[in-house]
Amino acid sequence: MAALFMSAPAAGASAHAAAPVMNMQTPASVQAGEFQNRISGVLRNAEGPLADVRITVTGEGFEGETTSDENGRWVVEVEEQGAYEVELDESTLPEGAALAEGQENPRTVTFAGTTNITTLFLFGEGIVESSSNFLDTLVDRAVAGLSFGLLLALSAVGLSLIFGTTGLTNFAHGEMVTAGAVFAFGFAALGLPAIVAIILAVIGGAALGYVQDAGLWKPLRKRGSGLIPMMIVSIGLALALRYIIQFNFGGATQQLPGAQGQMLNFGLVSITRNNLTSLITSLIVILVIAFLLLRTRVGKATRAVADNPALAAASGIDVDRVIRLVWVVGGALAALGGILWAYYRPGVSFNMGQQILLLIFAGVVLGGLGTVFGALLGSVLVGLFVEVSTIWLEADLKYVGALLIMIVVLLFRPEGILGRRERVG
Repeated sequence: MAALFMSAPAAGASAHAAAPVMNMQTPASVQAGEFQNRISGVLRNAEGPLADVRITVTGEGFEGETTSDENGRWVVEVEEQGAYEVELDESTLPEGAALAEGQENPRTVTFAGTTNITTLFLFGEGIVESSSNFLDTLVDRAVAGLSFGLLLALSAVGLSLIFGTTGLTNFAHGEMVTAGAVFAFGFAALGLPAIVAIILAVIGGAALGYVQDAGLWKPLRKRGSGLIPMMIVSIGLALALRYIIQFNFGGATQQLPGAQGQMLNFGLVSITRNNLTSLITSLIVILVIAFLLLRTRVGKATRAVADNPALAAASGIDVDRVIRLVWVVGGALAALGGILWAYYRPGVSFNMGQQILLLIFAGVVLGGLGTVFGALLGSVLVGLFVEVSTIWLEADLKYVGALLIMIVVLLFRPEGILGRRERVG
């Protein structure tokens, strides 16, 4: 694994040469572009969608343009995040269509903690158009929120399993998320096919969970270390792993193979192929985990240890073996979550796990500490809130809102939505 950290940047440099910036873009709403950061919108007035309207985007050394499709949708993909000027060419509007009074054109949009920006031009009196555009935006944000929530749930389920069986609040879980994406990049840089690299990265995440428990957490449990000292150790471990990854991987953001997914349109819903694959993969894996917990002997033993370790041990269950298995499964789920997060952002960076760690905790707390299904429900709610809130809130504030949910839950229902009161205290 250390060899992967050492080789990844050099291999990535040769496999991912800098792509030239395109000055002109074909209609990006119907085909894959070169970059993943997107500025988009829908042009519609009282008569319906406005097609073949030219949109120009300039900024950060980039200049590109596109035209709206038959549904009025347009997308321009840019290489770097930053501030861009978006201008609608009013000379290309259909006869009788005009921007509503007070509409800023050109206008400036700025990326802030997101890879997608939606900007809407209103036409006529702006009443019918605003409602229609709001519905399109709400559907897009809800789909993005569901995808993001299921992605968070992969990592949150592993964290919740670890907390339920050991009582440990593991602040190094974010680095386990990062490790999965870095492993995938390292294996891909060695020339392996993307699917093989992903499978090996998930196995690497499981191995990291095994090593953590065998080398650190089990000895601390045997010594009778308290949960507070162990939590502090997890914070130190998180810092150590983060900067080990940075030292070997570098501070730059790298791309996984196939990071530029094709944009797919399903009526009101627009989603990239990568995000759709991420959503389906997350849902399948979570359903499999749920089945294993509910229907298999190992799953029942895991739930027994989470409810009462002493009683489980007295019943003949090997508690240490169950905990070891939980760490392995938790590491694998965190690694898979990191890979899908790299495709969602997109990109692999040394601190990517740290960026969503508090959101993972928010999902676990909202659903109920130590409850797997609570972690799933809480993560989906957090993901939906984060993405849908951008309709009303500045993008910079969307993560703050999710953390406010966690605070409110702790104040009024500290056990979470599906948690039990006896778990607290």
